[in-house]
Amino acid sequence: MKKLLFCCFSSMIIFTGCVSSQTYKKTFDESETRLTRLEKVSRELEGEKKANEILRKDLADQAALKEKEISSLKGRIEELGGKGIMTSKEIEDLRLENGRLSAADKAKAGELVSLKEELANGAKEKDYLGREVERLKVKAGEISSEKEKEISDVRNTYENLVKEMKSEIEKGDIRITQAIDRLSVNMVEKILFDSGKAELRPGGLTVIKRVGDILKKASDKQIRVEGHTDNVQIGARIRERYPTNWELSTTRATNVVRYLEDKVGVDPRLLSAAGFADKKPVAANDTVEGRAQNRRIEIVLLPLDVDRVLEELKK
Repeated sequence: MKKLLFCCFSSMIIFTGCVSSQTYKKTFDESETRLTRLEKVSRELEGEKKANEILRKDLADQAALKEKEISSLKGRIEELGGKGIMTSKEIEDLRLENGRLSAADKAKAGELVSLKEELANGAKEKDYLGREVERLKVKAGEISSEKEKEISDVRNTYENLVKEMKSEIEKGDIRITQAIDRLSVNMVEKILFDSGKAELRPGGLTVIKRVGDILKKASDKQIRVEGHTDNVQIGARIRERYPTNWELSTTRATNVVRYLEDKVGVDPRLLSAAGFADKKPVAANDTVEGRAQNRRIEIVLLPLDVDRVLEELKK
């Protein structure tokens, strides 16, 4: 697999010109990481299929046990019938003349009625279990197919973004990552905002437009915009407007969401904004470079309903 990746990147070098060794190694490592994640997804899907198989087998075993119980009840009914026990209708008729039945006859008649009721209930339960097994087979197949399609769609979106934002990625201004059925576009502050401000720069508007045009095609995903800052406290000059990094990060995220809705045309029902201040750093804040990485906007593509698959399996 590493040889295959090497060949692919060698071809990229031929068509795109010389790329620095550092950029080449970084791209190679990221591709290898994505491959590892995709292999992990395959293993997880296989695990879900095995779990469904175990569940279906358990239901089938229950149905077989119920069939055995029904067979036993039929045998008991035949045994009582062979001893001259009356039918349910005959018993009901004779109840009107209850005095004619002996205590022994009443006991046998009651046992026969109970057995027939158990037999009827057992047959209904067996039928239910059979339908449940078939329903789970269909549902497991649907979930597996849908999950594979979701992962494929996210992979295609990832590839389109990498192609569109190639220049920014090479400069280190944008980082795009995929983890199973989730995708993240990490954009550093300098290409979107001026320091201490929440209004998008003209160049930032262009970047958000290019990213949004690709993400809005994923109509079955939610798009969450996250604002992040470093741990440097807000300066006195802008403290009246943004008392802390919470307000600054949240306002930046909200402005990106508004632009995606108003100018890019993303469905607002899929959008959400969140500010995390300096609480989720991606680098150490004790260096200039680290703080620059932490001041960022992340646009995260997520499944429309994260818990849907698990809930479907429980039904």
